[in-house]
Amino acid sequence: MKYLSKEDIVNKRVLLRCDFNVPVKNNCILDSSKIDKSLETIKYLLDNKNTVIILSHFGRIKTEEDKINNSLKIVYEYLKKFIDLDFINDPTNLDLINTSNKKCFLVENTRYTDIPVKRESANDLELAKYWSSYADAFVIDAFASLHRAHSSTAGISKYLDTYLGFLVERELTNLEPLITNPKKSFLVIMGGAKVDDKIKIIEALIKKCDKLILTGGILNSFLKVMGYNIGKSLVSNDETILESVKKIITNNEDKIYYSTKFIVKRNDDILETDLEHIEDNDIIFDNIIDLTNISNNIKVVFLNGTSGKYEIDEYSKGTEKLLYDLKNMGCDVYVGGGDSVSAVISLGFKDAFKYLSSGGGATLEYVAYGKLNALEYIQNSEEKK
Repeated sequence: MKYLSKEDIVNKRVLLRCDFNVPVKNNCILDSSKIDKSLETIKYLLDNKNTVIILSHFGRIKTEEDKINNSLKIVYEYLKKFIDLDFINDPTNLDLINTSNKKCFLVENTRYTDIPVKRESANDLELAKYWSSYADAFVIDAFASLHRAHSSTAGISKYLDTYLGFLVERELTNLEPLITNPKKSFLVIMGGAKVDDKIKIIEALIKKCDKLILTGGILNSFLKVMGYNIGKSLVSNDETILESVKKIITNNEDKIYYSTKFIVKRNDDILETDLEHIEDNDIIFDNIIDLTNISNNIKVVFLNGTSGKYEIDEYSKGTEKLLYDLKNMGCDVYVGGGDSVSAVISLGFKDAFKYLSSGGGATLEYVAYGKLNALEYIQNSEEKK
């Protein structure tokens, strides 16, 4: 693999794949960190007299209507504060590059090309070839998208010399201690809403770690399988998933830890209760975990997900306590993207931990499996050239 930091790319047209899939509410970007972290690569390329053509996805596009609320124009407006650039409003027509006097372009959401037939998400090589025809080199700086081999993250590498950007290099370097030989003892904390989305990851991570804490909504399915009453809380109804949960519990009982205190909504009241006193109408919105008997000899922690709906004050206690306790454990804590990082930043723990990853699912898959689909594709493409 070639790294931008070790190569001289000057006076070229460069396709740059970033991940600008940032959270937005009421037409405001809630967390710009993904964009901010890519500015180093963008400015470096521009300073070296390159023309930079930026590609990114944004949200999920399944219908024509989805395009309305998933335009990258909001990111364009943000980038204009730092860079002089043009916006290309059709990802299948990049001709503006040939007529504009700008040196930087942001192309509209690559997933617009998934309607009416999936192209970007299916790694359509004709689409990748079209984008490549406008450039001399390809720089991938979208770490959070590297677990997906799409046209814009992987396919382009078949047609252009490909380099890893500063953000991707930084991620791979900083996460390396979790991949090759994690320090003993290694604690993984898995939170989030749905166990269905993370069951395979849990199966992989539990083989690597010494202790696993389950929290957030994913814990509910484990509690259900163990025979506890979880009221009307979010839970998987997929029998295959529940069978996998049962096997994880049976085979790893000595590794698994979980909350026994919860913040629940009971009718119109929000209250704290314990595992033995959850009632049939309760809905669990927050987990409160005690690390006292778990943290002994822990040297490194990987945190992904939150303990509850941290963005709502009434349900932030569990996540805030967890982060506070982790801060005071004196070990290396790595935080895996998405809601985890948003919670760390919004609750005031931005500078408390070893590393905050920009990837969500990508970080999870990389830590769990030690590989990423798009990176493997790129490496194979480079070897065949």
